[in-house]
Amino acid sequence: MIGRAKAFLKRHWPALRLRTILFGTLLFTAALPGVGALFLRVYENTLVRQTEAELIAQGAALTGAAQALWPGAAPGTLDPRPYRPEGSTIDLRTTRVLDERPRASEAATIPDPAAIDMARRLQPIVAATARTTLASVQLVDARGTIILGYQAGRSYSRLPEVAAALQGRVGTVLRTNGAYSQRYAFEWLSRASSLRIHHVRPIVVDGRVVGALLLSRSPRALFRGLYEDRGKILLGIALIFGTLLGLTGLLSRGIARPIEALGDATRRVASGTGTVPQTPATAAIEIRALFEDFRAMAATIDRRSHYLRDFAASVSHEFKTPLAGISGAIELFEDHGATMTPEERERFLGNIKADAARLSQLVTRLLDLARADMAQPDPDVAVDALAVIRQVTDAQSAADFRVILGASDAATVAVQASTVEAVVTTLLENARQAGASEAKIDLERKGDALEIAVTDNGRGIAPADAERIFEPFFTTRRAAGGTGLGLAISMSLLRAGGGGLALDPEASGTRLVVTLPVAR
Repeated sequence: MIGRAKAFLKRHWPALRLRTILFGTLLFTAALPGVGALFLRVYENTLVRQTEAELIAQGAALTGAAQALWPGAAPGTLDPRPYRPEGSTIDLRTTRVLDERPRASEAATIPDPAAIDMARRLQPIVAATARTTLASVQLVDARGTIILGYQAGRSYSRLPEVAAALQGRVGTVLRTNGAYSQRYAFEWLSRASSLRIHHVRPIVVDGRVVGALLLSRSPRALFRGLYEDRGKILLGIALIFGTLLGLTGLLSRGIARPIEALGDATRRVASGTGTVPQTPATAAIEIRALFEDFRAMAATIDRRSHYLRDFAASVSHEFKTPLAGISGAIELFEDHGATMTPEERERFLGNIKADAARLSQLVTRLLDLARADMAQPDPDVAVDALAVIRQVTDAQSAADFRVILGASDAATVAVQASTVEAVVTTLLENARQAGASEAKIDLERKGDALEIAVTDNGRGIAPADAERIFEPFFTTRRAAGGTGLGLAISMSLLRAGGGGLALDPEASGTRLVVTLPVAR
């Protein structure tokens, strides 16, 4: 089931631009508070609490007036309760919603005359405040009989909130509004629309409860509240949308545009008609690093393509000469083999053997070069370079060629022992073949690298050849069988291990410096 759903989504998933994804993500994130305020009733709960606060304020004012107007009330002793603010006590998420307020029952006793007298004097004040607050106001005496307001003369003594108020407790309850009827198309989204808030306050005179004040009102409707606050809401939406556009533009300049430019550059570089553009100044740090990495990759690919082209040309040239010699000798044997003297036949066979041996040597060295180019560094390798150099020194020293170990800083390098041995051996053999009678090896630690300098007393390298000695197939000893691949193989081996090889042009004789990374 899940697999089919994933397959269906993959088939119908639209192709979206990065800008669209960024803007959609930001828009959805910005809309979450509004959606939460609507569906989690945060804003509506605020409206309900505001309505309760208005009823509390109106009730406190009317209760204070009733206590002051009560016949025989002593000044200064109207309410013994301490001064304290009254906060909201209801919450749409947690407060229980009671049934619609029942009709008042028949009164069992006659109303208190003092309460009736106070209600008569309070009535103009109640009427004046009700015209503004639209709240329903009822006044009951100490027995719960209604003496002012709707259903006057009947009793609310059995109503729980009235009974609590007559015990001296202030309370607010939520009840269903039986007279509710929907007015707006989306009013069903508002839970508070079908509710009514009932607030009850005791009237305390000379330390005793003489009555209670009942106030009720429907809370501010959600959509009415939105309409009344439309200016602020629209301003907030405009500011959020403007901020979204600004952030989208910033992200587009920092991410989307540089990636598109890099994609275009990739296609141009792949076709061989373009170069990597400059890194955009507005690009993110990671995108800048991506540009630099791509630029290094493009340079490496370009260098490798030139290397392969030159390498193929050099291989064809190197193979052409011995193959031409072999082909010529075979043609001579085909045309004049019967008339050749034994000496001529031996001479031509010797040429064929020499050319075949050269081809075999070239193939072997090419395989060595390929292995060197494909070599991978080993991050865990650690080799005592001085011990390897001593072994090479002992192996290469001879009567006609002396190898001296000079400065010898001990260091453990992150290169295979076979690589160190092969490179130094190649340098020493080149020195011997160049006519040197002595070579000196110095090891010097420089920071995180070890430098191995091989200096000989030979005739040196001509300045015109100094820049080409590391090129494959370049050799000054072609007639003596040199392939010109020794230094190229050494360079590839060292690069694979993070090292390098360089010629010191200012030294007398020939001085080549091998750089190896020190193991951590």
